[in-house]
Amino acid sequence: MNLDGIVEKDKQYVWHPFTHLKFANNAIPIVKGEGAYFYDDQNQKLLDAISSWWVNLHGHCHPYITQKVTEQLHTLEHAIFSAFTHQPAVTLAERLLKHLPNNQTKIFYSDNGSTSVEVALKMVLQYWHNQDIPKRKFIAFENAYHGDTFGGMSVGARNVFNNAFENLLFDVIHIPLPNQDNIEEIEQVMLNWFENHKDIAGFIFEPLVQGAAGMLMYEPHYLDRLIKLCHENQVICIADEVMTGFGRTGQFFASDYLNQQPDIFCLSKGLTGGYMPLGVTSCAQFIYDACVSEDKTKTFFHGHSYTANPTACAASLASLDLMEKPETWSQIEMIAKSHHTFLSQIKNHSKLQDVRQTGTILALEINTEEHTHYLNNASENIANYFLKQGVIVRPLGNVLYFITPYCVTKTELDTLYAITLKFLEQLN
Repeated sequence: MNLDGIVEKDKQYVWHPFTHLKFANNAIPIVKGEGAYFYDDQNQKLLDAISSWWVNLHGHCHPYITQKVTEQLHTLEHAIFSAFTHQPAVTLAERLLKHLPNNQTKIFYSDNGSTSVEVALKMVLQYWHNQDIPKRKFIAFENAYHGDTFGGMSVGARNVFNNAFENLLFDVIHIPLPNQDNIEEIEQVMLNWFENHKDIAGFIFEPLVQGAAGMLMYEPHYLDRLIKLCHENQVICIADEVMTGFGRTGQFFASDYLNQQPDIFCLSKGLTGGYMPLGVTSCAQFIYDACVSEDKTKTFFHGHSYTANPTACAASLASLDLMEKPETWSQIEMIAKSHHTFLSQIKNHSKLQDVRQTGTILALEINTEEHTHYLNNASENIANYFLKQGVIVRPLGNVLYFITPYCVTKTELDTLYAITLKFLEQLN
């Protein structure tokens, strides 16, 4: 493979996402992926400790998924999905619904996490619109991240991700993550809105773990109380499981820890095993029924050119095959137990402000002179240190986290922990 000049050409022609363009290091050419590793243009082996932005479940270039995608490409690569259908999309919808709560009955396809959230928000708004009920306001958590489309930004936290667009975002009620100290106060605030305003359309949340916020974690029983309160006041609940789905929290979905079930689910990232872009928004039957009418203006006017792409659906079906194997869940359990053991060893480390874990997600909040935030300057130093040790991480400011592919071994995790300890020891 001829990579001559690729870095210079990259700098000349390419605009990378979430990148400080003025101060960014040269992009590292990745030549191939295999298992839990990438290989760069110098044939250096790099452990992918963040699953390539949380998407890769089973390892890079997994032979089974590759085989199924290849077979699909020889049969049907893409087809318009309005007025037509195909087997991969129907089979995937049926199989996903078997893993989702019983109240979920319909699957709407899109193409990434942001759009799956956008679809969910539009479903809620159209549900109330089609009934001529003027409900347009959403409740969301502080520090939330729900994507980079305008709806997703609106229900997300007001921060560096969307400062440039703040005046264009719709107003949202943001509440803190619930805990034993504030749950009753949060419930009272919500009750006051329900009683005095009557315009709350929906409540959107990342269940158990707020990813981009710095892997902030909270307990399911507090979320149960808020969902129950919303349902009692006819507020539709949306679970954004784009990051937490497909085993990341130790259950198939983070919502599996809940007793109260959301009305809508947003899925992406691990949906295809990290192979291809695909988004899913599932919903309860009553939301779908609100768009079934002789009045054509009540149609849900949303779609994508690549809706239900057969190749992406084939990748998802192959990933689901692997997710349903006992071996995968043994690996998930091993990762979770290993993280927990390491957490117990370092939880009182003087260089750490906090250590937290949910399932296969481990986060270390490092003490710095700056407060904890996404632009904390520690990020670059952390990433560079680990890269020199052959590990890819992408800290959220001063929050170092690990979300590995499920194929990672106990030995590789132990090596990762050892590197982490050495990193902490060399901090001033």
